[in-house]
Amino acid sequence: MDKARDATGILDVRDRDGQTRIGCIVGSYLIVGGSSDIAMLLCRKLIDEGHRVSVLARDKGRLSELIADLDQIFIGDANDEDLVKDAVLAAIENGDGRLDGVVHMVGSFAVRPPHAMSVDSFDDVIRTNLTSAFVTLSIACKQMLRNGGGRVVFTSSVAGSLGLVNHEAVSAAKGGIESMARSAAATYARRGIRVNVVAPGLTDTRLSAPITSPDASKRAAVGMIPLRRINLPEEVSNSVHWLLTAAPDNITGQVLHLDGGMSKIRN
Repeated sequence: MDKARDATGILDVRDRDGQTRIGCIVGSYLIVGGSSDIAMLLCRKLIDEGHRVSVLARDKGRLSELIADLDQIFIGDANDEDLVKDAVLAAIENGDGRLDGVVHMVGSFAVRPPHAMSVDSFDDVIRTNLTSAFVTLSIACKQMLRNGGGRVVFTSSVAGSLGLVNHEAVSAAKGGIESMARSAAATYARRGIRVNVVAPGLTDTRLSAPITSPDASKRAAVGMIPLRRINLPEEVSNSVHWLLTAAPDNITGQVLHLDGGMSKIRN
């Protein structure tokens, strides 16, 4: 992709199909958990719009189609505070001193009842999802406070607000993310930082394959959804993208439920 930046940070972008978009406002974004299916779709959309995109991910191999267009890639654990700080500072440098937004898309899949789950397994779900979200929030907001604000978007799950069988660990982790995001939105409301959450229902990704691959399991899951279908990955990535780049400035502390009505209605 060809980019021509002027002194104001406005770009003329020639994208992959040869089309030129004039006067794009370029931003700098960090995606934590950047090798997930949804994260890679988000990265591609931001890149194609001419933005500066850095990622922190565990699986570099899955980023092969993006490597040439990403500004920075950090490989490792999202709970590694030094690594997250390095990624945040690199994104600020790429943005000429500004970090417009950070997305936390780290997740894990552990569906089993409490009597069949060890404390270590429960702790691992909490650490992977909730603790890493706090690490991202803490480090990103510290830098955003120094640079005039920004946007933070987390991903949760329908299990964060709806009691689902065998989802105790995931419910605790994702419910914690939603509560933390609301508190953070209050803490930083007057400091220019907006904090929101996208909470998808079942989505057609690698992570959900244990549920979506067996036909009987998928039919049972779809039967619980009022709209009778699961999410497309693009629907989730587009929702995150909207909160990150285009949502009104007075949206903060919100959980966007993208679950076909599952968390709110019955039919």
